[in-house]
Amino acid sequence: MTSTVPPLTSPAPPRAYRRTRRSRRGLALAAMALLLGLLLWGHGWIPNGAGHLGSLVETFLPWYGLAVPVLLAGALCRRSVAAAAALLVPVVAWLSLFGGQLVDRSGPGARLTVVSHNVGAANPDPAGTARDLVASGADLVALEELTPQATGTYQAGLARAYPYHAVRGTVGLWSRLPLSDAGPAGAMDPSRAMRATVATDRGRLAVYVVHLWSVRVSPGASFSADVRDAGAERLDRAVAADPAERVVVLGDLNGTLDDRAFAGLTARLRSAQDVAGQGFGFSWPATFPVARIDQILVRGVEPTRAWNLPATGSDHLPVAAGIRW
Repeated sequence: MTSTVPPLTSPAPPRAYRRTRRSRRGLALAAMALLLGLLLWGHGWIPNGAGHLGSLVETFLPWYGLAVPVLLAGALCRRSVAAAAALLVPVVAWLSLFGGQLVDRSGPGARLTVVSHNVGAANPDPAGTARDLVASGADLVALEELTPQATGTYQAGLARAYPYHAVRGTVGLWSRLPLSDAGPAGAMDPSRAMRATVATDRGRLAVYVVHLWSVRVSPGASFSADVRDAGAERLDRAVAADPAERVVVLGDLNGTLDDRAFAGLTARLRSAQDVAGQGFGFSWPATFPVARIDQILVRGVEPTRAWNLPATGSDHLPVAAGIRW
């Protein structure tokens, strides 16, 4: 006579244990949501010493909002009320910082249209880029990253539409209106910055064209921005000392205005995109823009509209704004 031994099976975990485990995972999600909110609210507290970690975080600050739907999905899967409630903190923080950019702030009545474009040293079609800029109908066109080989092509392509122009090093300004006083921009690198005066029917307009030095991100996540930051400080001092009532700064600043390196400039100047644009106006890289590093900043004039132009042969998108006074 034989006996049958029933197979050994692991008993199902008690229901209370499963609830406890789910609750712990929900608390972990809630903690991550609170940390995200703390990052958004307190990004200015992140130290910016070696590695410029604070600047690196601030460069991509709007993108951290993408973590919210991911955490929300996790909260719903875990059925965690605590995690869902904690998500209110980063949502409120993100909306307080960037919610205004979700609406269209443009208005009518532009007197001048200005365009800034880093045309790219490796641009394979400078003639086509010049045609695209003429087609924009802008009154002022600022170009950055001009090369000796391509400058003549831009001069030829823009000459008919823009009879006045000035080039200094790698930056230049083309205008439908008379230019004067084209020269250095304070103590800035004379090959990467210039200042000129534009004569309009409503008075003079001081225009800066600037290309700050690039930042570098090393494999160890170090963010090298010392040279750029020094350029931003010199630009701030030049604008502060400028006696002109109306000032426009056009250029590739190689940084977003959320970056603390530009706190001095943003205290003196307003961003046309922030005042009169829609969305974030990301301008780089042109194939999939993730940051707005090309800026139009103003003092003494009112932006009425700000937008990006279609891509050219450059790795940057041209940025444009209408202004009045």
